[in-house]
Amino acid sequence: MLTKKQATIKMIQKGIIDMLPLNLAVIPWGILCGSLAIQRDFTVLEALLMPMIVFAGAAQLVATELIAENAPLLTILFTVFIISSRHFLYGLALRQKLKVLPLKKRVALGFVLTDELFALSTDKKSLKGKLRLTYGVSAGFSFYFSWLFFNIVGIVAGAYLPDLTTLGLDFAIAVTFIALVIPTITSLPVLVAVCVSGVLSVVLKLMGWELDLVIASLVGMYSGYLTLRFTNQNQLNEPEK
Repeated sequence: MLTKKQATIKMIQKGIIDMLPLNLAVIPWGILCGSLAIQRDFTVLEALLMPMIVFAGAAQLVATELIAENAPLLTILFTVFIISSRHFLYGLALRQKLKVLPLKKRVALGFVLTDELFALSTDKKSLKGKLRLTYGVSAGFSFYFSWLFFNIVGIVAGAYLPDLTTLGLDFAIAVTFIALVIPTITSLPVLVAVCVSGVLSVVLKLMGWELDLVIASLVGMYSGYLTLRFTNQNQLNEPEK
């Protein structure tokens, strides 16, 4: 029988170990973000503050480019808001589980609630109870420190190596999201949503639409919703055996 302290330590270790594959997957992504900031004439302090405060890879990359191009502040804020708006949905999905927690714990979890942590939190029992909460927090912060470390590696590399953006390291972003999405395809509505949004994002990108990802995401989600309604309606109309 484990003591409370031993159980807590075990959950911390499990959270770190379960997040380890995703921590390794962001190595090229983190290096790219760190090096890009230096190559876009950010100071070392500014480049460090980006992963420490923003802690969102896609938003960080886009914000770095927009700041380097002297884009208006409203443009930067709106673009980052759109890119990061999915985190609002993550928070809503976990609201019922976390609403009983004190504010400081909810804020801490909200800060580390990335796509990767949300993927580990899809189980109905996840983040319920002190031990599972400890698991979630340890997994989330292990990812945070991993992200920060590889950004620092990128900052150092960006100061001494040629432009790393030409190496195609941004492909790690697509690979990471594919790895997160595939296990969640467990029903027809989800499959439809993924396929529609994936195909539409490519088509709109080729057409040069600026809000291609946003439009593709919205259409994909609505397609999944319509599929869910259609399948539910068919089940209701089926005659009882």
